[in-house]
Amino acid sequence: MTSTSPSRSTGKTASRTGRAPAPVHRAWLIAFVAGATIVAAAAFAAMPGLLVDPLHTEYEWSRGSIGAAASVNMVVYGLIAPFAAALMDRFGIRRIALAALATVIAGAGLTTVMTAPWQLTLYWGLLVGAGTGSLAMTFAATIADNWFVKRRGLVIGALTGAGAFGQLVFLPALAWIIDHQGWRPAIVTLALTSFVMVLLVALVLRDHPADVGQRPYGADSFVSRPRTEQGAARRTVRVLRDSVRSRQFWLLAGTFAVCGATTNGIMWTHFVPAAQDHGMAVTVAAALVSAIGVFSLVGTIVSGWLTDRFDPRGLLAAYYLGRAVLLAALPALFGPDAGAALIAFVVVFGLLDVATVPPTILLCRRVFGADGAIVFGWVNAIHQVGAGAMAVFGGFTRDVTGSYGSVWFMAAALCAVAAVLALRIARSGGNDPSPGGTRTVDPCNDDEQAGK
Repeated sequence: MTSTSPSRSTGKTASRTGRAPAPVHRAWLIAFVAGATIVAAAAFAAMPGLLVDPLHTEYEWSRGSIGAAASVNMVVYGLIAPFAAALMDRFGIRRIALAALATVIAGAGLTTVMTAPWQLTLYWGLLVGAGTGSLAMTFAATIADNWFVKRRGLVIGALTGAGAFGQLVFLPALAWIIDHQGWRPAIVTLALTSFVMVLLVALVLRDHPADVGQRPYGADSFVSRPRTEQGAARRTVRVLRDSVRSRQFWLLAGTFAVCGATTNGIMWTHFVPAAQDHGMAVTVAAALVSAIGVFSLVGTIVSGWLTDRFDPRGLLAAYYLGRAVLLAALPALFGPDAGAALIAFVVVFGLLDVATVPPTILLCRRVFGADGAIVFGWVNAIHQVGAGAMAVFGGFTRDVTGSYGSVWFMAAALCAVAAVLALRIARSGGNDPSPGGTRTVDPCNDDEQAGK
């Protein structure tokens, strides 16, 4: 990641070129285009659940083979993120975003002409997974880190919330298109949306404020574009090798794995069938899940605002503790109808759903400095592992016991543990030049940081 600490200028500033300052800092336009790109990429995440029945009907493929492609998509989505962050540092945000969008368009287009299950795994699992994973949380973190000093937490919250917003906006429309026109037009619609984003990214997005002679938003002085580091893949692996020796990495990864387990892993996978076990109609249960997505957008923006003002460790502890209470109470709230108590659960859980992201990203930055975005990429990969593990555990428990009851209590216990772990994360990696320090924690001597 690039440094936001003041340094000597090697480029032109706006004052040097005689240009009057713009009424709105360009950083906000950059953030808007990045958010729109994340929305377009996130729309692809809404598709796998909608494709199962159409593909099974048309090709007579097993649901297991279709599900395998979706699983590959999730794994690649998580694993590509840290490499994408390093590649953005090496080649620039705009180039990698354009390459990711092109990969998504290619994967989507090829999916419409596939004839075998392995092609679905290759086109949708690998290509679409790699493209969308490159335009997710680490993309948001890189944009916020390069272009913002002040309001960084707010921007991270808004950009990560854009992912949930993308799924929310596109899901009903895609379902309607599939129902009335078929699954291929729905995928073509997504591909065309991505093509529009290619044009916007090419015209508007820039890698660093120094490229246009500006300071990062909120910086006191001009910040030169840092020297790029060779060997992005080697750097990504090196960062993993160094960070896993730090207790702070495992605290961050452990809490975020619990986040994945108790959101993607259980709520997005098992809430609907659990509600059906209690006599609730599938349409009502699905609407409740969509409502969680609505409030998660609000929650992550508010969390970003709070992260700029309060200790992110305390925020994480509060979020996980609140989630623990909600999950423990959920079995008693289920019934044939969506009563007031269950609706209240949906609202509050939605507010906490993605709220953990801004504090986690900021802590990765503070503890690991210039490598913070790459570290967060690996932390996010472990988030996906936690989600997958809980999805499997939930299904296995339901098959064996005939009920999801113990799954919710297990998830609540994990959240309680995560709340305790969050308070053990270091406040920073040492001398944290505020904001946006670049010192990295010594992975071999970080025990004293845990108590800060």
